[in-house]
Amino acid sequence: MFRSLALCSLLSPLFAFTALGQPATSPAAPPKLGPYLYETKPDDPAFASFNPRRAPQPGELLLRKGDRLAICGDSITEQKMYSRLIETYLTVCVPELEITARQYGWSGEKTDGFLRRMEKDCLTFSPTIATLAYGMNDSRYRPFDVTNGQWYEDHYTAIVQKFKANDVRVVVGSPGCAGKIATWVKSRSGTLEQHNLNLCALRDIAIGVAEREQVRFADIFWPMLQAQVFAPAQHGATEEKPYRVAGSDGIHPGWAGQVIMAWTILRSLGLDGDLGTIEIDTDKNTATANGGHSIDSYADGVATVTSTRYPFCATGTLHSENSIRSGMTLVPFNEDLNRFLLKVNAADGTKWEITWGDQTQTYNADQLAQGINLAWEFPKNPFSESFDRVDAAVAKKQAYETLQVKKIFHGPEGKKDFDAAVKETEAVRKPLADAIADAMQPVTHKIAIRQVAGE
Repeated sequence: MFRSLALCSLLSPLFAFTALGQPATSPAAPPKLGPYLYETKPDDPAFASFNPRRAPQPGELLLRKGDRLAICGDSITEQKMYSRLIETYLTVCVPELEITARQYGWSGEKTDGFLRRMEKDCLTFSPTIATLAYGMNDSRYRPFDVTNGQWYEDHYTAIVQKFKANDVRVVVGSPGCAGKIATWVKSRSGTLEQHNLNLCALRDIAIGVAEREQVRFADIFWPMLQAQVFAPAQHGATEEKPYRVAGSDGIHPGWAGQVIMAWTILRSLGLDGDLGTIEIDTDKNTATANGGHSIDSYADGVATVTSTRYPFCATGTLHSENSIRSGMTLVPFNEDLNRFLLKVNAADGTKWEITWGDQTQTYNADQLAQGINLAWEFPKNPFSESFDRVDAAVAKKQAYETLQVKKIFHGPEGKKDFDAAVKETEAVRKPLADAIADAMQPVTHKIAIRQVAGE
């Protein structure tokens, strides 16, 4: 026996056994520690209880030419607002990518609901890239608990893995924030702050899902919560005219809040926001353009330009929760995604009137040398009419996609013969999709510069 034990001792590196006769485990590798990074918190007591993880930064361009984008989410997606902003943006601002899109919003849905229906409703159409915005309903409108957090993590992970198994690139979106306790949830409990702490915890869990699955992340919660705290004062809100970033019901944002959602998702796709530059040199009497814009002629301070790329056009008041233009003040939408610049080389100390369409603005030489963002400075401009046609076509198509999926695929026709339902509804959807492409036509416009007399 001792001889046998001695032999075992000699062979221990390969055949070690415990006293109970079980193989001994090798020493565990030390755990990787850190880094432990948090988001920077504004100096305001509203954020005292929040300690969100540092979100990963957007990477290089994730989109590829000809991508088929699936925009997936709950009732906030079914509002067809941020999804419309995204599809219209991709259509007019980066037309060279030739992206097509479908929205799959479903009211009341949690991650388990989409997981059950994604095979037929979504993967049937072979998306190549998908954005996800889940967590509001997954929070169950109550304080955070670990078991529900694990449930959310497991189901979100399963969705991502299923997309990846079908060669779909993924952006995992966090939930947004709540502006009030949802009145329609009978099981609600806890305070509004506890609800938002829950949503913040789910945001952090979503970051973990994205990191482990090596996909992109879109942080909706943290910029929306900050806007919710600061926007009312920024926009002169009153009790009679509130500014509610999370919407009148506290859950479904109006247009301003939806801009935040579109901004963070578009950034997560790696878009750089350079929509072209027009340069005019007053000394050389020349004009040049790039980024989808070409100079047809330049004479007497007037440049005629033909553009195959549009800026994102947003009209409306600056101080309304239901204004896209107002939403652009809550996050750096124009700086990050909507830079259509005019640069003018002019003598120091001079001032110039810039006329574009029916509007005229005055700038000094320093401002013009740095470049003015036409997309922001001229809300009503020569692109507006064409932009609105594209946007209206996108809205009409997305409205049909809700009907197609919810009423037909999950209605009597789809239950009877799903393939036939797909074929019949796609015949209706196709001209709606074609109308978007038809509306996206080149725009010819004029930019006039004139030195202000006496300057």
